[in-house]
Amino acid sequence: MALEEILRRQPVWRGAPSKAEIPAVSTGYLALDDQLPGRGWPVGALTELLTDAKGAGELQLLVPALGALSWAGKRIVWLAPPHLPYAPALAAAGIDLAQLAFIEAPARRDALWAAEQVLRARCCHGFVAWLRHARYDELRRLAVAAEGSPACVMIFRPREAFAESSPAALRLALEPQGEVLNARILKRRGAPATAPIHLPINPPCHALGRAPLSAPSAAGARSARLVGLPVHA
Repeated sequence: MALEEILRRQPVWRGAPSKAEIPAVSTGYLALDDQLPGRGWPVGALTELLTDAKGAGELQLLVPALGALSWAGKRIVWLAPPHLPYAPALAAAGIDLAQLAFIEAPARRDALWAAEQVLRARCCHGFVAWLRHARYDELRRLAVAAEGSPACVMIFRPREAFAESSPAALRLALEPQGEVLNARILKRRGAPATAPIHLPINPPCHALGRAPLSAPSAAGARSARLVGLPVHA
């Protein structure tokens, strides 16, 4: 019997799914899409973005996908950014502010609890969180929650987490260099990547203002709250 006949008649496992079979949302950067399974940010999976730079283009990397989702009527949620979101810049970058929700979480446990609740509620299609000190077991819980959600789930963590194990399906290390953001794929489904990808970030999107969030409260866990995002500065 010919090989093609065996493959057609029998339930033979053929290895990892092709790029086209993995649900994803285009990053808006062709060079990056070409290197990602599904040709974009994975849906229903955890993506980890490692960087120590703030305001150097790391958010601009996400803006095309978030903008496309928002104008398709899909909800976007930001959790615990280091500074207050700057609404005029987000609107100018192409994000529909009517679809953007911002959750303030004063303490680490608040943020982790809120992230898991949002993902399990399946209430958004784009989820971005800043989780500096998350442990492996905590990230694993978020990865499981992400698998049941319809969202692209992106977590910002410091570059020092590079040496740590991670349950993320996709990991990128980001490093700004002038008007270029170097993105090195540390982990992805399929074959490992080798060379970094050079992405233009000019002009940068200053989506976060200079005002820091309020200091952590003593209220304990589950004190995360939804905060209105002003349209004007």
